[in-house]
Amino acid sequence: MRALRFAAVLLLSLPATASAAAFTGPSVGPIPVEFIIFALVLAGVGLFHHHTFKIGVTGATVLAIYKILFSPFVAGAGVGGFISHLGHEWVILSNLFLLLMGFALLARHFEESGVPGMLPRFLPDDWKGAFVLLVAVAFLSSFLDNIAAALIGGAVARTVFKGKVHVGYLAGLVAASNAGGAFSVVGDTTTTMMWIAGISPLEVIEAIVGTVVAVVIFGIPLSMTQQKYQPIQADPSSDVRIDWTRVGVVLSILALAIAVNVVINTRFHEISDLAPFLGAAVWVAILATAGLRKPEWKLLPETVQGSLFLLSLVLCASMMPVEKLPTASWQTAFGLGFISAVFDNIPLTALALKQGGYDWGFLAYAVGFGGSMVWFGSSAGVALSNSYPEMRDTKDYLRKGYWVVIAYTVAFLVMLQLLGFHPGSRPRTVQDASAVEAGAVTH
Repeated sequence: MRALRFAAVLLLSLPATASAAAFTGPSVGPIPVEFIIFALVLAGVGLFHHHTFKIGVTGATVLAIYKILFSPFVAGAGVGGFISHLGHEWVILSNLFLLLMGFALLARHFEESGVPGMLPRFLPDDWKGAFVLLVAVAFLSSFLDNIAAALIGGAVARTVFKGKVHVGYLAGLVAASNAGGAFSVVGDTTTTMMWIAGISPLEVIEAIVGTVVAVVIFGIPLSMTQQKYQPIQADPSSDVRIDWTRVGVVLSILALAIAVNVVINTRFHEISDLAPFLGAAVWVAILATAGLRKPEWKLLPETVQGSLFLLSLVLCASMMPVEKLPTASWQTAFGLGFISAVFDNIPLTALALKQGGYDWGFLAYAVGFGGSMVWFGSSAGVALSNSYPEMRDTKDYLRKGYWVVIAYTVAFLVMLQLLGFHPGSRPRTVQDASAVEAGAVTH
C-alpha cells in the first residue's frame, strides 16, 4: 500500500498550489474539503475491494452534493454549476463508458475466434512466451486504445495459461497496455491532447526509452512468476480452428476505431469535444457486424458495474479544485506519475498544457504509465478487472505487482540520465492564455 499512500500525500499537496483567489470553498487548513472526501473514497476502494462499485458511486454522489451546497464548481455555484460541469465532462464520461462496454464484446469476439488458441504454436514455451505477450500488448497499444490492448492480452492469457493467470502478471498486462501508448500521439488520450495543443510527435516519442526500460524491468520477473504459477501452453489444442469471419469482425471494429481516432484528432480536432465519436464508432462497428457473428450480449450487465465505477472516480477527480500544478520540473513530472495512479490523468495533462515548461516526453511517460501502479488507476486496469475480478484486491495487486512501481521509478531515472529534462515546445494553450491576459491589460 506504500505507493497508494504516497500518491495520496502527493494528491493532498496539490491544493497548496491552487489559486487562493479562485477557490472559495471550505478548507481544513490549506486542504479543500473536496480532497479529503476524495481521499476517503480512494481509501475505501483500496480497503474494501468487494464493494468498490458502491463506494465509488456513493463517493461521487456525496462529493457532488457537497459541491452543490457548499463549494462552487469552476463553471458556477449550485445546481446550475453542476449541470454546466457535467456539460463539459459528458463527452469524456460517455466515451469511456462506450469504450469499456464495447471493447468487452470485442475481447470476447477475439477469444472465440480461435486465434488465442493457435498462439502457443508461435509463442516460446517458457517464461519468454509470457514476456513476448506483454511486448505484443505494448506494441498494440502504441496505435490502438489501451483498453482494447489490455483486454486482447487478457483474452490470450486466459487461453494460453488455461484460465489460471497470476495477479502480478495481470498487473503486467495493464502496465504494458499503458506503457505502449506513452510514446505515440495516437496511443493514448493524454499524448493526443499534447499533439492537438501543438506538441510535435517527435517530442513525445522520446518516452519510448522509458517504455522499453519499464517493460523489461517489470516484464521479465512477472513473466517468470506467471510461468511458475501456470506454465504457458506448449502446443495448440488439436481441436482449435480459426473462425475467420469472427477475426474479420474484430479487425473491422478495430479498424473503424483507429480510423475515427486518427481522423478526428488530426483533421477535425476542433469538434472532438462535441460528442463521443470514438466510443460511438466502436458501437457502430459492433452493431454493423452483429449479423455476421452475434456479440455475447450477456457480458454487458456484468461490465456495467466496473464501467460505472471508473466513471464515478473520473467524475470525482473532475470536481477537485486543482487550478495549477507546481512549477514544471522533472520532480513534478515524476510526482504526477504517482498521482495518476489514483487521479484521472486527463485533467492533469490539461493543466500541464496550460502551464507549459515541461519536457513532454517525460510528462507523457509519467501520466501514461503511472496509472498502472494501482488497478483502478487507468481505464485499462478497470476494464481488465471486469474479466479478472481478483485484481480488485488493491493490497494483493500492489503486493504481487510491485515490479510495476519499481519499473516506473527506474525507467524514469534512466530517461533522466540518458536524455535530461529539457522544457519543450510552448503549447497553443499557453500562448492563447498569454494573448488573453495581454488583451485584458490593453483594454
